Amino acid sequence: MATGEKPDGDDPAARRNTVDVQVGKRLRQRRMLLGLSQEKLAVSVGLTFQQIQKYERGANRIGAGRLYDLSRQLDVPIGYFFEGLGIDGPPQAGGSALVKSPPQHRRENADLIRAYYRIQDPRMRACMLELCRAMARAARPTRPPGDLVLT
Repeated sequence: MATGEKPDGDDPAARRNTVDVQVGKRLRQRRMLLGLSQEKLAVSVGLTFQQIQKYERGANRIGAGRLYDLSRQLDVPIGYFFEGLGIDGPPQAGGSALVKSPPQHRRENADLIRAYYRIQDPRMRACMLELCRAMARAARPTRPPGDLVLT
């Protein structure tokens, strides 16, 4: 079987192409980061929310024209959807092209980013950013929490 082909079998999950799953995952991550529902995204590109669900699960392949429409609506380059795929060529037989999602793609991080950008005062946003940096420094195992210094 050629790389990227769907294997035969009765399990729909087993027939999903790894690239389609990755593109769908990135679609979902960006949609959630922007705070869009599946319904709102679907209406904006002339689809049903069920079709967006299928795309996000990798059950349906997204055509080039539709991917272009989605990239414009989500304000990302088309290459965004392919980030996380192996860059050293096609996956080897029995291997996966997908790389585990980095922590910045978790739901709580998207929530934090949306909340941050809802702060309208630039000085308050700067203070929030510095607070997060100070908390991260304090959380390092090599530095005791009592050494926290705000600048």
